[in-house]
Amino acid sequence: MGVWRVGADTLAGSRFVVSRLGEATASLRKLADPVAAHPGERRWLDAHLPAYRARLAADPVTALLLDAGFGAHWIADFLTPTPDGVREDDLADGLARIRATPPDVVRAHLAVSSPGPLPRALADADDLAERAADVLAWVWWETVLPEWPRRRRIIEADVVARTRELTRGGWAAAFGGMRPTMRWLGDGLLRINAHDHPPRDLAGAQLLFVPVTPKQGWVSWPEGPRVDRYALVYPCAGTLADAGRTTPPDGLAALVGTARAQVLVLLEQPLTTTQLVALTGQGLGSVGRHLKVLHEARLVERRRAGRSVLYFRTPTGDALLAAQRPGA
Repeated sequence: MGVWRVGADTLAGSRFVVSRLGEATASLRKLADPVAAHPGERRWLDAHLPAYRARLAADPVTALLLDAGFGAHWIADFLTPTPDGVREDDLADGLARIRATPPDVVRAHLAVSSPGPLPRALADADDLAERAADVLAWVWWETVLPEWPRRRRIIEADVVARTRELTRGGWAAAFGGMRPTMRWLGDGLLRINAHDHPPRDLAGAQLLFVPVTPKQGWVSWPEGPRVDRYALVYPCAGTLADAGRTTPPDGLAALVGTARAQVLVLLEQPLTTTQLVALTGQGLGSVGRHLKVLHEARLVERRRAGRSVLYFRTPTGDALLAAQRPGA
C-alpha cells in the first residue's frame, strides 16, 4: 500500500471533506498515545486524559482492545471506517459500521495491527466491535463536541489553505505538507508511506482528503469486493491547529482591541480573509475592518497570490508583538 496509482479522473473527482467521524477517531488515537504536538493539544489532553484513563481502568478489555488496535505500524481496519464524503455528521453511520463488524473480522484485523497471539480476553470476546464503538462515541460526546465549532473553523481554514496550494502549485504542492512520508511522484503515482508494497490502483474510485485537528493520520477504504471510496486522513497544518486558542497579549488587546489583536497574532503566517474568518469565528465584515485598520497602521501587508489576497505581519507588526513578551 506504499504507492497509489491515481489517474486524472480520480483526482478530478477527489474532494476535501469535514468529518466528525474522522475527528473523533483522531482524538481517540491521541488519547491512546498522548504526546502533545502543540500547547493547545497539551491543554486538551490535560483536560480529558484523567477521565479517559479512569474509563479504561474500569474496562480492561477495552484497554487491551485499543492497545492492540492502534498498533505501532498499522491500525486495525475496523477502527477507521471510511467517511461517506457527503455529510459532515457521519459519526452515527461510522459507529454503526464499527458495531456491525463480525467478531472473526475484528480478530483478523487485530492480528494485522498487533501480530502475535491475542490476549485471551480479546480472543474469547465477541463484543469487541461494540466496545470500540462505545469508547469512540464517548470520546466524541465528552471531549470533542464541546469544542467542535472551534475545531471545525480550523479544519475549514486548512481546506482553504490546501485548495490555494493546489491552485498555485498543483497536486505536488497540495500533497507536499499533508504527511511526512507522502509525496506526489508524478505519472499518476502518489506515495502514501514508505512500505514496500505493489501499487494500489484507484481507477474508478473516489478519493477523499479528511483534515483533522489532532496530529494523527491514516488511510482507509471500505470492506468488500468493490472498493469505490478511499480516504486519506491528515493533520491540519501545525500553525493552524493551535490557532483557535490564540490569546493576544493583554497589553496589545488593550491598545487595539481583543478581536483586532487576535487577527494580528494569527498573521504570523500569510492568511486569507476567509481563513481568518474561519479561525477567529468573527464575521467577514469585522475581519475586513480589522485588516483595513492594521494595514493603514502598517502593521500588516497584503499580497495577491493567484485569485487570493494574503495578509501577513510587517516587521513593525512583529516588533509590536515582540514588545509584549515578558522581559521585553
